[in-house]
Amino acid sequence: MSPLGVALVGLGLVLCLFLTAGAGSQLLNAAFGLWFSELFVFLGAAWVLLRATRYEPVSYTGLRPQGWAPAAFGFALGVANFFALVAPIQFAAQSLAPEWLRQMFDGSRIFEGQSPVELAVLLVGVSVAAPVCEEFFFRGLLQKGLLASSLSRAGAVGVTAVVFSAFHLDPVGFMARVELGVLFGLLRLYTGSLWPGILAHSANNVVSSVLFLLAREFDEGGMDERPPVQGVLLIMLLGWGALAGLITLARKHPALWGARQEPFQAPSPDRPLVRWALPWVLGATLSLGGLALVDMTGIRLNMIDMKQPLPRLKDDAPDALHAERASLLLLRAEVRSGRAPLQAYAEERAQQALRHRGQEP
Repeated sequence: MSPLGVALVGLGLVLCLFLTAGAGSQLLNAAFGLWFSELFVFLGAAWVLLRATRYEPVSYTGLRPQGWAPAAFGFALGVANFFALVAPIQFAAQSLAPEWLRQMFDGSRIFEGQSPVELAVLLVGVSVAAPVCEEFFFRGLLQKGLLASSLSRAGAVGVTAVVFSAFHLDPVGFMARVELGVLFGLLRLYTGSLWPGILAHSANNVVSSVLFLLAREFDEGGMDERPPVQGVLLIMLLGWGALAGLITLARKHPALWGARQEPFQAPSPDRPLVRWALPWVLGATLSLGGLALVDMTGIRLNMIDMKQPLPRLKDDAPDALHAERASLLLLRAEVRSGRAPLQAYAEERAQQALRHRGQEP
């Protein structure tokens, strides 16, 4: 099968798995679902497909390391790009989007109601698993296939970036992620390796996660307030200065771009496909079973939350509502630890949801 054929089949396969198994696992448990989607959908499905089509995954995708310098350059570029472009684009998108759309696609809610262990698992997943696994699929498999099509190099990078952003199912953050996809695609194109893009992806996610957690911890003004325009302009200028400095440095030291790798060659299959696919299917199945065995209470709590949705309270909401919501979260934690019955949480959540619906215009 040609690289373009592999890319198109891979896109269809990963999309189906992402919208079914991936989405379902994230509804059961956000932290588990993130890792499940990354390992078994983006990485696992792409890996098995490459083996099935007689390509060696590491060589084909550019996953072979090229040294620390290009990777470090990618990480620094990711940090600078966040402040120069991602933050201003996202600020503009949130300013233009209606409140209901921002509330509906508020990605920060994934961190709410998580235990300390789950929060740590989420942060590691966002910072490590997502960059490695998503770059393997989007830039290693999809972009490589599109480069073998009639599209120009810019077109292949751009189409991959749009697909990458669309997979996040976030219209408010769509343009910011397209810009990120272009950056990661260019790094893959000009370095011949996935690792600079992986480190740039990781840097972006680390910075955004840290800033969110700091804002949640110390921002007395509330999470609903957006930063002032002057502050966004200042960090944008600083980011552009850092970007200019990094690009100048790379021009003076071409080793920062790394050495282009030799073209891949498709080897003969060294063992039957079933021996590649079986560990993937078995691992995914056992991990889902393990989640049910270890955290059935958490799954039931998440099911209750889905049946009785509650919107995020605004910062200017009455103190009584904030106290009521805080009490609900405390009750949820007690149920999770086995100190309170599940039925108590289900009843309280249903009552609060009913009162909220009664207050809606």
